[in-house]
Amino acid sequence: MTQTSIPTTHTLLRAQGFSCPSCVSTIEKQLTRLDGVHSATVHFSTGRIEIDHDTDQVTVADLVAAVAKAGYPSAPAAF
Repeated sequence: MTQTSIPTTHTLLRAQGFSCPSCVSTIEKQLTRLDGVHSATVHFSTGRIEIDHDTDQVTVADLVAAVAKAGYPSAPAAF
């Protein structure tokens, strides 16, 4: 039996406005609620958000919108 792999993309976002470590869980929960997001990790000290997701189900614009819904502006980052 062959297993099909789900196409996963690793996207980095930079966010601003973190005021406390609880922001981390708020953003991670908002992102992982999206269909197609496999994992989301927020780095409080750097404002970096790492997301593994299926681009057929969720776009980078969707990810940015989810972070905005959590109350934080973000943008795609190269590193």
